[in-house]
Amino acid sequence: MIVAVAGGKGGVGKTTLSYNLGAALAAVVVDADLGMADLPTGPGPDLHDVLAGRADPVEAVREGRVRLLPCGRSLSGARAADVRGLGDAIRAVADEYGDVVVDCPAGLRADVGVPLAVADACLVVASPRRFALADAMRTRELARELDAGLVGVAVNRVVESPPTEAVERALGAPVTVVPADPRVGKSIAENRPVVRAAPESEAARSVENLAAAVQSCKAV
Repeated sequence: MIVAVAGGKGGVGKTTLSYNLGAALAAVVVDADLGMADLPTGPGPDLHDVLAGRADPVEAVREGRVRLLPCGRSLSGARAADVRGLGDAIRAVADEYGDVVVDCPAGLRADVGVPLAVADACLVVASPRRFALADAMRTRELARELDAGLVGVAVNRVVESPPTEAVERALGAPVTVVPADPRVGKSIAENRPVVRAAPESEAARSVENLAAAVQSCKAV
């Protein structure tokens, strides 16, 4: 199953949630932000190499506490990457590993549409600020046009009660509130997903709820 994690606005914690959701699902997390990658990389082929025809997507997956297909960070790598091969690369990883979580870039560029077009399900990440709802709605409309079923909305980094019912009505999907928790923010850098580092925390329970929503979609 391919799950696209998308959000119209940058800085809402989409990458961090993708990483933690990948841990909860035992999935491969693909960093599909070809121009501004955030997930860890290192020696070996990455998604830039795959999309430039220099590497096989399955061979580029890194083993670890969370399996990752990272993306390169260089401008030259981004220029050489052909986004038209992104869908095939994601499918190849899904064929090999089963479940894939795709961390989509922010905005509504073409490289957002490709993962949504191949995804079986979409999770929208939104800020708890009221004005951010418009960005989430635009992402929802793009997902609808590309037939990526919306399994849920994650209202992330919450410190006060958000307008959950209004978000559910506007987007037509259940909302999961993910509280602000420094352990989530540090999870990628420390290679410690919150579902393992603090499984009893409210943040971990929120991530598990998102994973359950994805699994229920898979079972249908």
